[in-house]
Amino acid sequence: MQRKMQETQAKLGAEEREGTSGGNMVRVVLNGKSEMKSISIDKSLVNADDVEMLEDLILAAYNDAHQKIDAMMEEGMKEATNGVGLGGLKLPF
Repeated sequence: MQRKMQETQAKLGAEEREGTSGGNMVRVVLNGKSEMKSISIDKSLVNADDVEMLEDLILAAYNDAHQKIDAMMEEGMKEATNGVGLGGLKLPF
């Protein structure tokens, strides 16, 4: 089972998930290790007088992607362990 979990972790680590905010005006892509791979910001959001809004939208998009990564990892580990619970064990990434 340990080997299967390691294989699953490696496979899921290469997966990517996109998070969005602001009606898809901010997009963030994370890999399965929660490393940000790309960010896209609609040019209409770039306003020197309202930097806080853009910062909030970037954070929201990142958090959206991170939640999707967490769900993907949880489901992948559930499959790798044949449904055996890991008692809230967090993966190394």
